[in-house]
Amino acid sequence: MISGLTARERAILAIVQEDLPDSPAPYADIARETGSTEAEVIGLLQRLKESGVIRRFGASIRHQRGGWNSNAMVAWVATQAQADQWGPVAARHRHVSHAYFRPSRFPAWPYTLYTMVHGRTDAECEAVVRELARNWPDAEYAVLRSIAELKKTSMKYFS
Repeated sequence: MISGLTARERAILAIVQEDLPDSPAPYADIARETGSTEAEVIGLLQRLKESGVIRRFGASIRHQRGGWNSNAMVAWVATQAQADQWGPVAARHRHVSHAYFRPSRFPAWPYTLYTMVHGRTDAECEAVVRELARNWPDAEYAVLRSIAELKKTSMKYFS
């Protein structure tokens, strides 16, 4: 638990632990709701992040609400040098939301570069995977399909 917070700061944190307002200025909306300023809201979050109280603060996109109903994680066998070259190419693709290098500790799992591909249909997703694979014709890869989405929730500290 965080000690020494004002009632206003607790009110701000109670809001940001839920879904942020869906607006062009969510921090200003939170400020209006809590009787503070946008600068105070942002400042509080920055202080908590810098002090290590908050490790990560980011958006969790619900892509299905936007009609992106198909997705697949593509695991690539890549050296660090290949990942340094391929990762940025994949990340610039409009259907790729994630591209990251994570070396495997398990010899039976040689995959090290991961790209998360999204499409409106399975066929569109498969076409994106084929397009990426054409960039690296000798690359070995595996397509890992989602079978279910787990509920995404945040910790609740304030009510």
